[in-house]
Amino acid sequence: MDTASFEALYTAQQTRALDRCAIDEHGLPGITLMSRAANAAFDSLLNTWADPECVQVLCGTGNNGGDGFLIADLAHKRGIRTRVLQVGDADKIGGDALLARNQALANGVEILDFEPGAVMSAGVLVDALLGTGLGGDVRGAYAEAIDEINAADVAVLAVDIPSGLCSDTGRVLGRAVRAELTVTFIGLKRGLFTLEAGDHTGELQFADLGVPAQVYRQVPCDSYRLELEPLLELQPPRPASAHKGLYGTVLVVGGDYGMAGAAALAAEAALRCGAGLVKVATRPEHVAALVARAPEVMARGVESGEDLQPLLESADVLVVGPGLGQSPWSEYLFQVAMKSGKPLVLDADGLNLLAAGKAAPRPGMIITPHPGEAARLLSCSNADIQCDRFAACRALQHKTGAVAVLKGNGTLVADAQQLLLGDYGNPGMASGGMGDVLSGVIGSLLAQGAGPLEAAALGVCLHGAAADLAAGEGMRGLLASDLMPWLRELLG
Repeated sequence: MDTASFEALYTAQQTRALDRCAIDEHGLPGITLMSRAANAAFDSLLNTWADPECVQVLCGTGNNGGDGFLIADLAHKRGIRTRVLQVGDADKIGGDALLARNQALANGVEILDFEPGAVMSAGVLVDALLGTGLGGDVRGAYAEAIDEINAADVAVLAVDIPSGLCSDTGRVLGRAVRAELTVTFIGLKRGLFTLEAGDHTGELQFADLGVPAQVYRQVPCDSYRLELEPLLELQPPRPASAHKGLYGTVLVVGGDYGMAGAAALAAEAALRCGAGLVKVATRPEHVAALVARAPEVMARGVESGEDLQPLLESADVLVVGPGLGQSPWSEYLFQVAMKSGKPLVLDADGLNLLAAGKAAPRPGMIITPHPGEAARLLSCSNADIQCDRFAACRALQHKTGAVAVLKGNGTLVADAQQLLLGDYGNPGMASGGMGDVLSGVIGSLLAQGAGPLEAAALGVCLHGAAADLAAGEGMRGLLASDLMPWLRELLG
């Protein structure tokens, strides 16, 4: 997939490589970049809080603290009551950060050593404690300072990244600052868009600090932030001569006893996203309910693999797993579907049966696990998956050979070459059936001619964007079926 329309996402190591390249190969002194960062952050501060009562800057001993000293200097020059609280041993400050500290001192900025209780509940707090180099849990005075920032109940601006948030994974390292605004520099850090980041970054703004475009071409990147509009533009318009045979047949295999709704949601989503025909292979007892819900769905009761075979032959794409269960009936249908050779989306109990070794992975699959299902596939814990979702998604792709979609806050999509992140969606999606809708969306796009990676990427964005629109009426009580009209509207 051409990623030219998407924003690159960087690890901490890659961001440092961007810094080094800008400084060493393009003649941008480190103190110049630090000054530009401070100006960008201070401009954002004033644009957000036009007339702050005071500005308190909490500075660490690294370059993040250097940015903070220069922000304090700018605020002081503007006539705003300003003070710096120094966290950590000031004797350890060196390089550009020391130059910045000395400049602030020379211009009359008040710099005090941080002590418990020193943070005032007034004005705007600037978090310049810890940057992207944090390698373990926050401890000592830094932990105390973060706790005081979070308890102060005032506006907080985080410099580059909220202190305590892992820039590579979005994981909170013990504790992390909760900011209303984060201004990040040079490269977008991938951890700002997934896992726990949304509870800590607030509004996110980016400043490239005037780094030449050549720098970004010199530092390789394999992770990108998806955008819906460029993906929608890849979808061809329908000709006046269009007919249902042009847009594929999707077969949903699932709906064991008590779980017919999952298959119904996947089927309806596939229809709403434009598939020509949608069929469902399910328990005979569920056929009437499925047809009553969506008469456009061609529901068939199946008792065995033999019953399933003609449906498989007529399908272009399979969606296997929504409400499938893990009974002998489920297992047999799963195995027959996996042997069919048809392109397929594997979800829910289809993934659990795969993890249990009931069939081997095969080419042409798209898998859509949530963290628990991913943990079963990788024989690890849910916590292991969430510790580094990027590594987990890559491991899923490598183990199965499939296009892997790791669901969650900041859903990830990976093939053998690329790792893509979709940050559409909201907490209202924490309800049953959302994954079934996603599998139907992806299956529909696949049936209409999209490649596996494109179908997964667009499906993830459509699903989250539809949920964002549906949440306009409130997040609590948001249902998976509420997404259906919005999916249709987004696709146009």
